[in-house]
Parts: sequence; C-alpha cells; structure tokens
Amino acid sequence: MTTAPRPSMSILTLNLRFGLAADGPHSWIYRRSVLRQLLETHACDVMTFQEANDFQIDFIAKCLPDYGMIGKRHPAPRFWQNNVIFYRAPWKLNTWEHFYLSPTPDIPSRFQASRWPRQCTLGRFTVGPHELVCGTTHLDFEETVQVASAEIILNRIRRIVPDRPVVLTGDFNCEPTSACHAVFTRPQDTSERYHTSFRNVLKPPYPGTFHGFQGGHDGSCIDWILYRGSITAHGARVLPFQVASCYPSDHYPVVADFFWET
Repeated sequence: MTTAPRPSMSILTLNLRFGLAADGPHSWIYRRSVLRQLLETHACDVMTFQEANDFQIDFIAKCLPDYGMIGKRHPAPRFWQNNVIFYRAPWKLNTWEHFYLSPTPDIPSRFQASRWPRQCTLGRFTVGPHELVCGTTHLDFEETVQVASAEIILNRIRRIVPDRPVVLTGDFNCEPTSACHAVFTRPQDTSERYHTSFRNVLKPPYPGTFHGFQGGHDGSCIDWILYRGSITAHGARVLPFQVASCYPSDHYPVVADFFWET
C-alpha cells in the first residue's frame, strides 16, 4: 500500500469581520475564543486575514507564537483594517510590501468610487529550495474598482517577481463569474518570461464562503485562493467551522494544500 505524498504547504484565508462592529452575540469578544480553536485545529503554513483591527492581529499573534507576520500598519487609526499574512518557520521572508488599491498605490488613498481605502499585502518567501510570492487583499464593492484593483495587483506582482509561483488570497467581494475574476484568470502577456494565468482552488459549483453569521452553504463565493506557476493545488475546501453555534467570522475560512511541481 502506497502512502499519499505530504503536501508541500497549506494555506488558509479568512475575513475576520471588523472587530469594532456592534454584532451583538456575534461581536468579537464572543468570537475570539472560537477563532483560537480554529487556529489550533486547522493550523496551516500560511494564514492570511482580512478586515483585521490591530487588537485582532495582536490576539492572533498570541495564538501563533511560532509564526512571523507582515501587513500590520504602525501606527494605525483606531478603525484601520489590515490585511495580514502569518507564516510558519522555516519560511523565510525576503521582502514584503503594502500598497493601496488606488491611482496612488504608495500613499494612503482610494479610488473615488471605492467605499473604503482598500489595500494589498505581498510577501516574497523562501521555502527550502523554492521561492514563493504570497499576497492577501480585500477589494471594494464596485465592479469597476474591483477590475482596476486587480490590474494594480497584477502589475505589482509582475514588478516584484515575474518568474516565481504566486498565491493570492482574500475577500474579493465578487463571485468567480465576475469581471474581476476574469482579469486574474485571463492569459497573461506572452512576451513576459512568466505568463501563466491564475487559477482558483475552488471549482464549480462554487461553494458559498460568506454566511453573515447564519451558517449554511448558499452564500456568495467571494473568498478565494488564486495561484499560478509551478505549484499544484490539492484538497481545497471551505471550512464551516463553529463551536456551540458561534462562528469565528461571518465568512468561512478557505483552505488549500499545494505541491511543488518538479
């Protein structure tokens, strides 16, 4: 009997839900212990979070003492929402950057049609003999803004590392049938050295990832893990994690395992 090979790495993404929101029985003070249990039960090599307040990030850092972290802004306004990446040793961080999804990505700003100043965090890592770019983002609601934001992210990735595998996670606030998803998954410029399209680890019929603290599987599939390059996704799943009818967020986590291609 042969044993299936162990995945090279595992990645989880979750929109945490704004920790200052007045959510009654679903407020952060009640959810944080459930999040701790989620992290203990489904610890991955890389875990990315969106819509995170500073105190939520500090809580996660205490839950994950063996992880490094990028994406937290210092100092930050009280209502600031971060997109953060926690990564487990022996992952080595080479470089990272944080930018805004706007006409001026390097200064705090937003598109005029964007409800909030949206952002992206990208890190370039060494994992054994391999290199990988991992990013996380949270897009706005307007379709034209989503499409423009996708182009900004692709341009940044192209500038940082045109020839390495990339995993991009986040809350994209749109379905895989959207124009934004089409931007990421279209064939890239073949004049580039590295021009593979992004693929979504989730496949049709796409499972719901947003549930609004109601549970169930009929919600929108707006949380994705996209990947491209010399890696293969395996075992992608949406985790309907709860403890005594309490959820860690109004979104479900999405998890995927990956293998390096030889």
